[in-house]
Amino acid sequence: MFAVLSAGVAPALALMSFFYLKDRFAEPMGLIIRTFILGALLVFPIMFIQHILSSEGISNDAFLQSFFAIALIEEFFKWFIIMYTIYHHSEFDAHYDGIVYAVAVSLGFATVENILFLLTNGIGYAVSRALFPVSSHALFGVIMGYYFGKAKVHTTNKKRNILFAFLIPFLLHGIYNYILKTIASDWLLLLIPFMIALWIIGMRRVKSANASIPHTILHTKKQQV
Repeated sequence: MFAVLSAGVAPALALMSFFYLKDRFAEPMGLIIRTFILGALLVFPIMFIQHILSSEGISNDAFLQSFFAIALIEEFFKWFIIMYTIYHHSEFDAHYDGIVYAVAVSLGFATVENILFLLTNGIGYAVSRALFPVSSHALFGVIMGYYFGKAKVHTTNKKRNILFAFLIPFLLHGIYNYILKTIASDWLLLLIPFMIALWIIGMRRVKSANASIPHTILHTKKQQV
């Protein structure tokens, strides 16, 4: 049991640390932990909704299951949590902050999902789960947070960026799941290039968000002029 819990939590802690340490202006650890917990709690209502969809036969089609029963529901709930619990918080005052909090929500969700999967299917899947589902959730969070951060610090195209914060992770998540649902063998031939591309996109978003100057610093500079 301890081994499963350790294997389930370790990838999320490693990824969270990686993206947290890239923040030039560290966010309050208490707020990050709270955001992580909110993401973890999302697993249960999402599982309930997905169970209903599966029971009714609504998600039997691979496309519908990949894009709507999984990607749409999961990314919408993450988006909703960030939008209504973090986006208007006073600590969210820089572009990169969006990435930190969105990754925290995503990894909170991924951690509980990962633990439940390993408890059911065995610890033998720990490495593949860390490389693919957990990492992909983190990277969807990076992209979601990038657009939330952009909406927060830039006055132009605010509504469009908030929409992109949901739409782009949803589409990428749907593609990820569709690859798994439709390719019975040699799925790694598509999934590995997809994950490489996702990492490249994610790290470019990290670099771009970190290059932005936080509002608080801008405000301080104006006062010193």
